[in-house]
Amino acid sequence: MRLTDLRGISEKREKDLNKLNIFTPEELVRYFPRAYLDLTQQQKISSCYHNDVALIACRVVSEPQVVYHSRRNFVKVWCDQQGERFSAVWFNAPYVKNNLRAGEEYLFYGRISNRYGMGAPSMVNPSFELRDKNYRLKGIVPVYGLKGSLTQKAVRDGVREALSRSLPVTAIPPELVKKYALAPLGEAYRAVHNPQTLAEKDKAAARIALEEYFVLISAFKFIKGGKEDARVFSYSCTAKEVAAFAARFPFEFTAGQKAAVDEIYTNLKAPTRMNRLLQGDVGSGKTAVALCGVFMAVRSGHQAALLAPTEVLAAQNFALVRRYLPEYRSVFLAGSTPAKEKREIKRALAAGEIDIVCGTHAVLQEDVQPKDLAFCVCDEQHRFGVAQRSALGEKSAGADMLVMSATPIPRTLSLIFYGDLDISEIKDKPKARAAVVTGIIPHSKYDDMLEYVAREAKKGNQSYFVCPKIEGDDEGSLMSVTELFDDLKNRLPHVRFALLHGKMKEKEKAEIMADFKAKKYDCLVSTTVIEVGIDVPDATNMIIYNAERFGLSQLHQLRGRVGRGEKKSYCFLLIGSDSEEARERLNVLKNNTDGFKIAEYDLKMRGGGDFMGLRQSGHILSEIKNLRYPPDVIFEAKKLADEALTCKDTTLLRALARKRYEQLQDVVLN
Repeated sequence: MRLTDLRGISEKREKDLNKLNIFTPEELVRYFPRAYLDLTQQQKISSCYHNDVALIACRVVSEPQVVYHSRRNFVKVWCDQQGERFSAVWFNAPYVKNNLRAGEEYLFYGRISNRYGMGAPSMVNPSFELRDKNYRLKGIVPVYGLKGSLTQKAVRDGVREALSRSLPVTAIPPELVKKYALAPLGEAYRAVHNPQTLAEKDKAAARIALEEYFVLISAFKFIKGGKEDARVFSYSCTAKEVAAFAARFPFEFTAGQKAAVDEIYTNLKAPTRMNRLLQGDVGSGKTAVALCGVFMAVRSGHQAALLAPTEVLAAQNFALVRRYLPEYRSVFLAGSTPAKEKREIKRALAAGEIDIVCGTHAVLQEDVQPKDLAFCVCDEQHRFGVAQRSALGEKSAGADMLVMSATPIPRTLSLIFYGDLDISEIKDKPKARAAVVTGIIPHSKYDDMLEYVAREAKKGNQSYFVCPKIEGDDEGSLMSVTELFDDLKNRLPHVRFALLHGKMKEKEKAEIMADFKAKKYDCLVSTTVIEVGIDVPDATNMIIYNAERFGLSQLHQLRGRVGRGEKKSYCFLLIGSDSEEARERLNVLKNNTDGFKIAEYDLKMRGGGDFMGLRQSGHILSEIKNLRYPPDVIFEAKKLADEALTCKDTTLLRALARKRYEQLQDVVLN
C-alpha cells in the first residue's frame, strides 16, 4: 500500500514524507512524536526557568513591532500576566504582526528565554490564539519532526488515517502475551500518537519499546543461535612472553587491564575464534591491552591490524606500535597516504612482508588483502558499526576481533548493541592519573573563568571550548561554534584560538589537532568532534557550553580529553537552564568519575529512549528514540526473549528477527 492510498495524502505530501524516510502507511504509524505539548495546565511566567516550555495566559499590552537586526528581523510584543511583564518574539514570521492586537487576552505556548536570569523573560516563537471558550490549545498534543512543506496538522491527520488502516502486530508469542497480560500492541500505538494523559503516553511508549527490544534481542538468539566460529589461527605465544611484553610499558597494569589481557589470551587459546568488546573510560589503558593482543599475534608469526576512526588517532596508534613493537614491521595506511606508497603497502601486506598495519577506513578497501591477518583491533567501536567491523574481519576468514569503546554504556544496553560480542570492562584507572576537578559555572563567574584561561595560556596550559552546535538556532538560545570563536577572540585578543567542527575536511581537522598538540594554539574552540581525539598532555581545561543539552556519558567523554598529563586539570560546565533537573544531572557528573556509574545514572534519569538519543543512526531503534520509557523495559525484553526460545508459535518472531539482524549491518552508534 502506498501513502497516497491514505485519505488526504497527495503525491506532493508523499514526497515530503519520503524525506523523513516514510514510504508506507506502516512506517507512518511508526513515526513517533518527538515531543508533546502539555496544554492541560496553565503556568505563571514568574515560576518558569530558562528553556522551560509553558502555556501562559496573558494580555498583550503593546502593538506588535518589527525589529530590524543586523542578521535577522523579528516581531516583538510586550505582555502582562497579573502584573508580571514579559516579551514575546517571533523570528522569520512577519505575518504575526497582523494577527496580534494590543489589549486582547491570549494563550501563548512556547519556550521561555531568560538566559542570564536578569531583566524580563521572553517567550520565543510561541504558538498563540485568542483566549475564548473555543480555544484549541488544550489536552496532550503530539509534535512531529517536519520537512518540506509538511505541517503538524498534515502529519497528525496522516498518522490518524494510517492508524485506521495499518496497525503493527506483536511478535511476542501468544502464550507469553497471555502469561504476562501484555497490552495489545495496536492500542499502544494509538495511545502514543493520541494520548489522553501523559501517564497513558508513557505506558504506551514502554509497551512499544518492549516490543522493539524483544525482537532485537531475539534476533541475536534465533539467528546467531549460539553458534561460534571454529578457530582458524593458532597462537604459540606463551603467557610468560605476554607478561614480559606488558613490562615494556612505563607503568604497572591495573587489575582491570590484567584481567582483560588474560581474557584475550584465553580466547586466543580456545577452540573458537575471539569476538570481544573492550570497554573502559578514556585513559583506562585500553590501547595497552590491545597492543598485548597484537603482540600475541605477531609473536605467533601472524599479521595484525589496528583500525581507528580518524587519521589523527590512527597516527597516534601507529606511533605507539613503533614504540612498543619496534622489532616488527609496521606501516600506516590512511586516505592521505600517497598513491605510490599505498600501492607498495598493499603489495607488501599481500606478500606477508608487513606484520602490523595501522590505519583508518582505508584499510577496509577491497584491494587491501593481507596474507596472514589473524588479529584485528577496531578502536572507538561506536564510530564504526557491525558492517565495517565485519569488513575488517573479512580481510581474513577466521580472524580474531577486538573492538574497543571509550564510551561506557550500561551492561543492559551492551546486550542490545553488542549482542554478538563477549564483553571485557576496565573499571579502574592508572594510579598516576589524577581526577579532573569538575565545576558548574554560573554566568556571574563567566568573565572570571575567561581571565583564568588567559592566565593559564601564559603558563603554557591549553584549553578546549566545546559548543553543542555548528550553527546557531532561530530562537537565539544557542551560540554557534563560529560565533563563540569570534566572541572569544575579541574577549581574549592575546590568546591564540583555533576553530574545529565536523563540516571541515578530514585533512584540515587533522592538521588543526596536530597543531594544537604542537602548542601552535592555546585554545581549541570545537563541537563534539574532539570527543574522540589525540592525547594533548598540556590541555588542562575543558569548558562546555549549554552542558545540560548533552548526555552525562558524552560530557564524561569530553571531560576525559583533559588530565592526560601530570598537570592538575579542570572541567567547567556552563548551563543555559536554571532548572532543578539540569543541576541535578550535572551534579552527578561533578561528583562521579566512574564512567560506568555515570552511564547508569544517565539511563535511570533520562530513560532508555533519551539515553540512546542522538547517539543512534541506521535503522535499529532509531524509530523509538523519541519515546521515553524506563530502563527496566530492557530487562523485561531480555526475559521474554529467553522464554520465547521454548515457545511453540515463533513463526512471525523468526521472520522479524531475521529482518532486524540484517538491519544490524547498517548500524553505526555515533
